[in-house]
Amino acid sequence: MDPSVLDDIAKSLEGIDLSIGSIDGIQLPQITCDAWDIIQNFQAREDDILVATYPKAGTTWAHEIVDLILLEGNTEKAQRAPCFIKVPFIDLVLPKPAKSAVEVANEMESPRLLKTHLPIQLVPPSFWEKNAKVVYVARNAKDCMVSYYYFQKMNKGLPDPGTWDNYFSSFLSGEVPWGSWFDHVIGWWKARDKYQILYIFYEDMIEDPMREIRKITRFIGKNLSEEVLEKIKEHTSFKAMKENPMANYSAFPSSLMDQSISPFMRKGTVGDWKNHFLMSQNIVFEEEYKQKMDGAGLIFRDLLP
Repeated sequence: MDPSVLDDIAKSLEGIDLSIGSIDGIQLPQITCDAWDIIQNFQAREDDILVATYPKAGTTWAHEIVDLILLEGNTEKAQRAPCFIKVPFIDLVLPKPAKSAVEVANEMESPRLLKTHLPIQLVPPSFWEKNAKVVYVARNAKDCMVSYYYFQKMNKGLPDPGTWDNYFSSFLSGEVPWGSWFDHVIGWWKARDKYQILYIFYEDMIEDPMREIRKITRFIGKNLSEEVLEKIKEHTSFKAMKENPMANYSAFPSSLMDQSISPFMRKGTVGDWKNHFLMSQNIVFEEEYKQKMDGAGLIFRDLLP
């Protein structure tokens, strides 16, 4: 990888507008809103694979698995560049001199691996026109909330989350970047039979990673040996990824992600919400959850840590 790429990213972040805007009522970084026409006109290809998630639902984990499946387990090739470069994040368009994710994607050979946090109604329409494959990962709302809180504390490109109490209310009301968790997971769930969407759960990936890796491999259309699948499992374990500079965002400018506040790879567990939710908050959450998830047919398992 050309070292100048990281330099360009660092330069592009100097003086960047870090405010939050809105598209169709969904909070998004202002730089995303400013480039909305570019994002919406993104031209997907039939063999694209899009990893879609609500923030902090296992995005990096999922696209590292998909990348290694496409590479048939070649871990050396998987180290070709930091994950935020090899898997363009189509939601963000950085100013010059850095290339935008759209520009990087346009220059990539097929099959391309891309990622997004957009709710389904905001995804560029060409993905559906081309019938591209999407791997959607959903994580239970309580753990997502906790992880997103710490991520906003360390990510200087997002608003300071304030106190945990304030953030709890903001998350429940959907007043956070990329909008409501409830709307996000339900929207993608309802579309899973209309398009080529593999809908998987973070908790299932924690419980039995090999089962889920096999599921993704079949969806992509690859036929890999058990030896290769085991290699993918080991390379994408939380411990391995936390120590992998191509996956842990340590190559990202600290001016934007301050990992001294909270590491990008923080815990990777299920049930950490129990260390944060007050009993009163859990009561409020459960009431809101029942109301918003009623009739969705979408069930999350809250496994013990």
